[in-house]
Amino acid sequence: MAVSLKQLVNYCNSLLSPEKYRDYCPNGLQVEGRHEVGRIISGVTASQALLDRAVELQADLILVHHGYFWKGEAEAITGIKKSRLQTLLANDISLLAYHLPLDGHPQLGNNACLAEQLGLQVDGGLEPDNPLSIGLTGRLVQPLTALAFRQQIAAALGREVLHIEGGPERIETVGWCTGAAQGYIDQAAALGLDAYLSGEISEPTVHNARELGIHYFAAGHHATERYGVQALASRLAQEFDLEHEFIDIHNPV
Repeated sequence: MAVSLKQLVNYCNSLLSPEKYRDYCPNGLQVEGRHEVGRIISGVTASQALLDRAVELQADLILVHHGYFWKGEAEAITGIKKSRLQTLLANDISLLAYHLPLDGHPQLGNNACLAEQLGLQVDGGLEPDNPLSIGLTGRLVQPLTALAFRQQIAAALGREVLHIEGGPERIETVGWCTGAAQGYIDQAAALGLDAYLSGEISEPTVHNARELGIHYFAAGHHATERYGVQALASRLAQEFDLEHEFIDIHNPV
């Protein structure tokens, strides 16, 4: 089966409401390819490796979380940017990208999907007064020691997890925000949470965790953001009877 590119993009935009977010890149259709879509390849980042794999698999559309045209980057179409765009245009493949809207969606978003992976019960937003809060707060079904929780995260995501000890002996309440959201540790501590989890870590994060009295877990930017694109692409495949394959281009960060 196939669906028009316009219909597919309109469906995604209606579902994710990108116009509500102030983001660092354009959300939605970033590169226009053929007008009919029958096969989708999804991935975290629109790297050259993902594009080449999509060409091999004869994809009509690539759906990613990290696309192109970020604020502050060089505008000239040279080097890596030229190669990537040339691959898409030469093969008539569309690139569809959703950043913050895909982080924040209550069912298909990276944070909602990460909660499912880790067995976390969602209680609310990390920014309680913000209806578009990206991060979430919740709790473990059963309180765990910090070591046990780190092991649970590592098993679920298939990677080592960095733990900075700072909170209570047993963890029950948790805040989380995927990707490079380590700065929200202050907000998590202000809410009185036992632990905060994100993808990346910065030098100040270590001191903040220790001094604020909260555990911090860095579980990988890529690893924590693999699930939203899969959920969205699976929804599209089911809704429009399309072929879909997720390609996980390994990234240790």
